[in-house]
Amino acid sequence: MQDVIIKQNFKVSVEMLWKAVTEHRQMILWFFENIPEFEAHVGFKTQFLIENEGRKFTHLWEIMEVIPNQKIVYNWKYDEYEGEGLVFFELVENEKESSLILINKWIGEFPQDIPEFSRESCLGGWEYFINGRLKEYLSNR
Repeated sequence: MQDVIIKQNFKVSVEMLWKAVTEHRQMILWFFENIPEFEAHVGFKTQFLIENEGRKFTHLWEIMEVIPNQKIVYNWKYDEYEGEGLVFFELVENEKESSLILINKWIGEFPQDIPEFSRESCLGGWEYFINGRLKEYLSNR
């Protein structure tokens, strides 16, 4: 499946953007509110359940790479389903703002008979979180 790539500019410093995407207390305000804990260091693991239309999706995250204020990479799987992905949050500082480039790569195929695993659903979800929720969260800070 083709990678999903989302790019968004924010009128905040790269340090402020980094904190929004890596500090648990901020992540739960714009990302998934039921993330039980989060630490931006290689090897950190967390899991949490999201339910949609009667289907359960236990998110299993492991942090694979961290370069402070530049990049964090998650291995992203689900307990109930085959498949595996990598999600890259790459930050770039510009003159008066910062940019986030999100890349969702598939490294193991997810079941194609489940609507949430379609490329369109993935793209829509990331647009919602990055272009909607995160942008709104940071514009109110």
